[in-house]
This record gives sequence, C-alpha cells and structure tokens, in this order.
Amino acid sequence: MADDWKVTLADDLAQLVDKAVTRGARQAEVYAVIASEMDRLKVADDRDPDPADSLSERALEEPANEWPAADK
Repeated sequence: MADDWKVTLADDLAQLVDKAVTRGARQAEVYAVIASEMDRLKVADDRDPDPADSLSERALEEPANEWPAADK
C-alpha cells in the first residue's frame, strides 16, 4: 500500500498519453515530450529543490509603522 502513488502515477501517465494521441499526436512524440519535460523539471529542482522556499511563496510580514509620518 505504501507504493499506491506509483500505481496512480502510472495510470495517470497512461491516460495523459492516450489523451494526447486521441488529439492527434504520435505516441513516440508524446513520450519524447514527456521525457524532455522531466529533464526540465529535474533541472528546475536542482536549482530550487524546495519551491516552497522561493521568495514569492513566503508569507510576507507586515511592515513596521516606525516611520515618522505613521502617527499622523
């Protein structure tokens, strides 16, 4: 049961390929694009292994009201 995600992933991937082929793509081309996209994702992961750490994802702190005109 610990590897259920692998079965789900394989099924979803097969459905994705079938969907692309149904829309007119050649199966070999779909596999090539998937492989290329996987390579791109690996490179992106090497650059930022935890996307949650990216600055745009962090919660921003409220600015301090310690500037002279804040009390007026």
